[in-house]
Amino acid sequence: MDLSQLITQMQNQASSAEPIGGSIKFSMDGQVIHIDGNGNTNIVSQEDIEADCTIETTLDTLMKIKSGDLNPMMAAMSGKIKISGDMSLAMKLQSLI
Repeated sequence: MDLSQLITQMQNQASSAEPIGGSIKFSMDGQVIHIDGNGNTNIVSQEDIEADCTIETTLDTLMKIKSGDLNPMMAAMSGKIKISGDMSLAMKLQSLI
């Protein structure tokens, strides 16, 4: 799976999930996925803009988390992902990934 497929999947899941009440940015290998859940729906884009929560990782790590091959908590504890900003938003990602 590549980045465009991941974004399409996230858009499909985000459109049917409750708005997350904030914005999250994934920063991976020089690429960005931004989820804005401040309105009535979650909007997924590749805009590199400020977010309430930023998650830095690699595309490979994100794919492993999405597929269930890697536990998100273990990834954070082992340094494979770094979370800054509003941690409560990061906890809401289950419905979007």
